[in-house]
Amino acid sequence: MTGRGGEDRRRARELFGAARRITALTGAGVSTASGIPDFRGPNGVWTRDPRAQRLSDIDSYLNDPEVRRESWQRRMDNPAWTAEPNAAHRAFVDLAASGRLGMLLTQNIDELHQRAGLARDKVLELHGSMFGTVCMDCGSTGSTRAALERVAAGEADPPCRACGGILKSTTVSFGQPLDPDVVRACRRASLDCDLFLVAGTSLTVYPAAGFAELAVKAGAELVICNAEPTPYDDLAAAVLREPLVEVLPELMAVEPTGAERPLRTWGDPSTWG
Repeated sequence: MTGRGGEDRRRARELFGAARRITALTGAGVSTASGIPDFRGPNGVWTRDPRAQRLSDIDSYLNDPEVRRESWQRRMDNPAWTAEPNAAHRAFVDLAASGRLGMLLTQNIDELHQRAGLARDKVLELHGSMFGTVCMDCGSTGSTRAALERVAAGEADPPCRACGGILKSTTVSFGQPLDPDVVRACRRASLDCDLFLVAGTSLTVYPAAGFAELAVKAGAELVICNAEPTPYDDLAAAVLREPLVEVLPELMAVEPTGAERPLRTWGDPSTWG
């Protein structure tokens, strides 16, 4: 593993050995080895087809039937339906088994962390999940698979069966607010760690990107594993650029050294912002 210099590998291993509670933030880069393209990378969905970004805009989705029809077609073809967890996903399962993973925050909507075996109560999905649907009018929920069966049967833009309103996957589009309960839980997890790990995200989308800085300001060390530079690299104690399927299993396999950093106590978690 190398990053800004040869010391980054040694420093990352040292920090993992000393860490008692680790909070992780993952992004699309964790799933690329499973065949799911990222969005902003050199071969990302939006890099290759900038027009595709409008499908993730809530105003366009609600106001343009053509956007909805195209969105449903793309959902049918999403590689996440057949993707399998890779070694990077499994590495977090190993970390959880060691008792040192506090919480995993993810920007991904593919549920591969959970399918790899990570307990659902260990995962905070900032941007929701592609596997559920919600009516934007009455709030009725359902499964994306059931909605896609209707698309395959000829309903290009299937309406809500309860009220006739617009159906959407339970993902957070641009212009939609994040679930405030999830954001609060992410903030708590960012404060309640001595090591904050970033894996496979460019740290350009907020509020997710801000959790790394929050953790550092609270006293945690920051390790960034990402193929491309991020705005927070200068805050990190180690920056690693190698493939995550190689980097993460190696880091997660580091045994505790006994040279732990003091773990902060922040009082009653229910009072945290």
